[in-house]
Amino acid sequence: MNKKVAIIASNGGLFDAYKVFNIATAAAATDQKVAIFFTFEGLNLIHKEAHQQLPMPEGKEHFAEGFAKANAPSIPELIKMAKEMGVTFIGCQMTMDVMGLEKETFIDGVEVGGAVTFLEFAKDADVTLTF
Repeated sequence: MNKKVAIIASNGGLFDAYKVFNIATAAAATDQKVAIFFTFEGLNLIHKEAHQQLPMPEGKEHFAEGFAKANAPSIPELIKMAKEMGVTFIGCQMTMDVMGLEKETFIDGVEVGGAVTFLEFAKDADVTLTF
C-alpha cells in the first residue's frame, strides 16, 4: 500500500511554492500518493498568470542568483513535473467563491473542492504538511 502525503498550501510566495512543489515531487518520486489543497494566497501557486511570477520575499532578492546557479527548476517546471507524477491539485471552493475566482482562472488539471474533499484524502495520510 502506498503511503499518502497531504499538503495544505495557504501562502502564495516564491519560497512557499518551492517548499510545496519540492516536497510534493519528492514524495511522488518515492511512490507516495500526494494531494495539495490550495487555499487563500496559496491559490497563487496554481493561478494561470500568478504562478509564472511569484514574488521573492522582500530582502531576499539575492536568492535569485542562487536559484540560477543551482539550476533550480522554475515553478512552472515543478508544477508540470508534479502533474506528470500524479500529484492531485485541489483548489479550495470556498476561497475561490470569496475571491470571485472561477476554475478557468487556474492551470489545467486542478480539481475544485472544499475542505471535506481534502479531509477525505488527508484522514489516513501518513504525513500532513502546511505551508
